[in-house]
Amino acid sequence: MRCRILLAVFVAVALAQFARADSPSVTAVLSNSETVVGETVELQIKVTGPGDAQPPEEISIDGLEIHATGQSRQFEMRNFSTSSSVTYTYTVLPLRAGRFTIPSQTVHAGGRVIRTPQLVLNVADSPGQPTTTRPNRGTQSQAAAARDLVFAELIVPKKTAYVGEIVPVQIRMGFDPRLRPSLIEPPEITGQGFTSQKLQQSGQTSETVNGRPYEVVTYKSAIAAARAGKFEIGPVKAKAQVIVPRRRPPPRARTRSPFDLFDLDDPFSDPFFSNPFAQIGERRDVEIRSEPVQLDVKPLPPNAPPSFSGAIGNFAMATDAKPKSVQAGDPITVTTSIAGRGNFDRVNAPVVEDERGWHKYPPSSKFKQDDEVGISGTKTFETVLSPNEKKQALPVLAFSYFDPAKEQYVTLRSEPIAITVQGGAAVSQNVAASQPVPAPTGRPPTAAVATSKPQDILYQLTDRGRTTESFAPIYTRRVFWAAQSIPLLALLSFSIWKIRRTKINNREARRIAALQHEAAELMHKLHRKNTTPQEYYAEASRVVQVKAALASGSREVEPNMVDAETAADTFKLDDYSRDQLRRLFEQSDEWQYSGAHNGPGRISPENRREVLELIENLK
Repeated sequence: MRCRILLAVFVAVALAQFARADSPSVTAVLSNSETVVGETVELQIKVTGPGDAQPPEEISIDGLEIHATGQSRQFEMRNFSTSSSVTYTYTVLPLRAGRFTIPSQTVHAGGRVIRTPQLVLNVADSPGQPTTTRPNRGTQSQAAAARDLVFAELIVPKKTAYVGEIVPVQIRMGFDPRLRPSLIEPPEITGQGFTSQKLQQSGQTSETVNGRPYEVVTYKSAIAAARAGKFEIGPVKAKAQVIVPRRRPPPRARTRSPFDLFDLDDPFSDPFFSNPFAQIGERRDVEIRSEPVQLDVKPLPPNAPPSFSGAIGNFAMATDAKPKSVQAGDPITVTTSIAGRGNFDRVNAPVVEDERGWHKYPPSSKFKQDDEVGISGTKTFETVLSPNEKKQALPVLAFSYFDPAKEQYVTLRSEPIAITVQGGAAVSQNVAASQPVPAPTGRPPTAAVATSKPQDILYQLTDRGRTTESFAPIYTRRVFWAAQSIPLLALLSFSIWKIRRTKINNREARRIAALQHEAAELMHKLHRKNTTPQEYYAEASRVVQVKAALASGSREVEPNMVDAETAADTFKLDDYSRDQLRRLFEQSDEWQYSGAHNGPGRISPENRREVLELIENLK
C-alpha cells in the first residue's frame, strides 16, 4: 500500500513538471536602454517552450528602423527536467532623438498567443552634438572599422591647364571583397569653378594595397575650368552599404565592441571575415571620401585668330566636296572632318575666308567619339555652298584651335579643290537694239524722206495779235477759280498727308511697343532653366534681332532681316563680342536647320550665363 502511494506521488510530480514544460513563455530585453542617433541596439525576444514559435516578422515604429537579424536555440536540463528556448534577435537603429516605446509584441507558440513586455528606449543626439548620454564605443569602432575597409582616390594627370581645356580625370574606389558592398550614392566630384562630364565606369580589378586585398572600381570623366585661377578639384564623395558582423550584447563585466571577437585596431581579425557564414551580419552605410587635388588654371593668350571658336587640344582637318561640276546657283556639299583630342563641344564648323560670289548655308554636324568620355574622336561637318558666278575652285576653309602643349594658336586651312561652274550672268538684250536696221532692198526710201523735218521757213510772224479786254466780273472767269483751287488743293493735300502721317506714327508706335513686349517676353523665357537647347538658342537669336531692329530706329528694318553682322554693326561691338554673337547665330541655325548636333542634351550653366551677359550688354 505504501509503495502504491509513493508511485502515485511520483507520477503526479512528473505530470506537473511535464505540463509546466509544455506551457510556453516569452521575454523581451534591449541590450541597452539608452543610445544615440545612428547607433544600433539589439532587441532579443526569447520564447521558452515548444519549438513552433512564430515571432513578429516586422516591428514598425516611427523613428526607429527594426530588422530581424537571426535566431539561436538553447537546451537546458535541471533536476532531471529539460527545457528548450529560442532567442530571436532584432537590430534597432534610431533615426532621431527622443523617448520611444516598443509596444508589446504578439508571439504564437504551442497553439497559444503570448505577448512580450513593453520596452522603452531613450535616444539622445548624435555624438557630434552636446549630450549627457555617452555613445557606445563598440558602435563607433564598428563604423571606423568599416571605413578602413574602403577607399577613394581622385587622379588628375595635370597640375596646370588653360580655361576651357578638357582635363581627363580618373576615380578609383576600393572595397574589401568580404564586405559585399553596394553603392547607394554614386561617386561625385565636388568643387566650384569647373564643369565635369558624366562619370563612366571603365572596369573592375582585384588589387592589393598595403598588403590588403581590394576590389577596385575605376570611373573616368573629364573636367574643364570656367575661369582662370587656382582651384581645388574634389574631394570625391560617395556612399556605400556594406555588411559587417552584427553587434553582440556585451558582457556585464565590461563593455565590448560589436566586433567583440577581434581587436578593435585590426578589423581583419574578426572571424566574420574569415568565415562570413559563421554569424549573422548587418548592413551599414559608409561614407567614402577622397583627398582633393589642386589645379592651376591659366587664361588663354590674347589675339586669337578670327576662326577661333574656343577649341582647345590637338586636331587635324580633312576636306572634300561633291559634286565638282555644277551650274551657277547649284549646291555643292563640302564635307569637313576634324579629328583629334580636345573639347569637341567647342569645335565649330570651319569658316569660309572669302565668301564673295558664294552663298553659304548653315552647316550640320555629327560626332563619333573614340573613348568613354568623348575627349578624342572625329567631328564631321557638312556645309552647302552655292556659287553665284563662274568659279574654278572652292573657297579656302579655316579652322583655328589652341594647342596647350605648344601654348599657341594653330590655324588649319583646307587644300584648294578644283571645281567647274558653268553658266553666268545673262547677256544684255539691248545690244541688238543698238545696231541700225538696213532698209529693205528694191524699195526707195520714200518713208524716210516723207518723215524728215522740213528745212525751209514758210513764213515769219511779224505782227503781235491784239488781246481783247472784257468787263465781266472776275469771279465768273475760269482763271479765278483755277487760282482759288490751288490753295484749296494744297490744304486738302496737307490734311491728307497729316492724317496719313499720324496713322503711320501710330502704327510705328504700336510696332515698337510690340517689339519691346516681345523682347521682354523672350528675356523672361531665357532666364528659365527647363528649355531645350533648340528653343533656347532660337529665342536668344530672336532677342538679338528684335533689339537690333529697335536700336536701328528705322521702320524699314524688320527683325527677320537682321543677321549677326548687322546686329554687330548696329551695336558697334568689339571683335570678341562680335565673335560671340556670330557663334550664337551659328548655334541657332545648327539646332534649327541641321537636324544634328554634337554635345550634351542641355545647356551648361556657363554657356547660359555667357549668352545672357552678351544679350543684356547689347545697348
